[in-house]
Amino acid sequence: MTHSDLLSGPRATASLFVLLGLLWGSSFVAIEIGLHVFPPLYFAGIRYLLAGGLLMAWAVMSAPEIMPQRRTDYLAIGVVALFLIFANHAFLYLGEQIVSGAIASIIISLSPVLTVLFASLTLERGLPRMNEIIGFILGIAGVVVVAQPNPASLDQGHLFGIGLVLLAAASFAAGGVLSRTVRSGLPLKSLQAWAMLIGSGMLFGVGSLRGESWAGVEVTTTGLLSLSYLVVFSGIIAFMVYFTLLDRVGPSQLNLVSYLEPIAAALVAWLLLGEMITLTTVVGFLLVMAGFTAIRRDLVVRILDAPYGRAVETIQEIAATLEEHRPFRTETEFTDARKK
Repeated sequence: MTHSDLLSGPRATASLFVLLGLLWGSSFVAIEIGLHVFPPLYFAGIRYLLAGGLLMAWAVMSAPEIMPQRRTDYLAIGVVALFLIFANHAFLYLGEQIVSGAIASIIISLSPVLTVLFASLTLERGLPRMNEIIGFILGIAGVVVVAQPNPASLDQGHLFGIGLVLLAAASFAAGGVLSRTVRSGLPLKSLQAWAMLIGSGMLFGVGSLRGESWAGVEVTTTGLLSLSYLVVFSGIIAFMVYFTLLDRVGPSQLNLVSYLEPIAAALVAWLLLGEMITLTTVVGFLLVMAGFTAIRRDLVVRILDAPYGRAVETIQEIAATLEEHRPFRTETEFTDARKK
């Protein structure tokens, strides 16, 4: 087995899948830490300005086409910049000023459920099917459990933060659906780089309208570490892993990384910030995951069946090899084998 085989085998793919979940899951905690130092939209803006610049440099070195040429190229860049970069992160960063990164990651994991629902409404698929409605209800129930709306002690600020992060999940889902309707000929790396740079400009612009400023910001070592992690690890390295997995498993299976992110976020928040993993958080996450399973049961079953299928094939191959080289055979078996 060659070195390239090891890097492209099923174990390597599974490892990259877990790595991507860890990188993007831990980003929620890094955002939570950085928001103690930086203004929210400026924080998101500088993150994607730096990440977009580095990704553009990578695209210049490796992508066959950099500049948008067609109308669909500009349209695709606009959709990704507006929904996936600007709206998604504006609502997320504002929401994480109120709720923890671990809770935000669970609400964001509702994105695949919302993606299927939006797709049924916008891609000429007709009304949502019954399993999609059930999945959506389960997903929303998970968010309600995480929000813990207690009428006796209603915290409107907490619910507002939940709502902002929910808008972030909806923006991500809407952007994913709309981007599928635009067929751009631009390489994915180039498209993402342009979208990050334009989206960062939107974040800076709206941040300025909100009165955000760098004046008075005391940059700490913790803040710089948070920003560096988001740019390098959750940005450039994560997108390199993302592009690699996108080629190997496709967008549908890659969507399931959303369900590794809350686990990673909860563990990192526990290790770094001492945040406890509560029962309601676990139940909420399981409800959201059950909602996606109800919608894409076929995909979940196929993914879960894959390891067992490979195991059965391996056992059959071992059995055939042992049968072929079995040292002790009857005289009839030995004669039949020689005839073959």
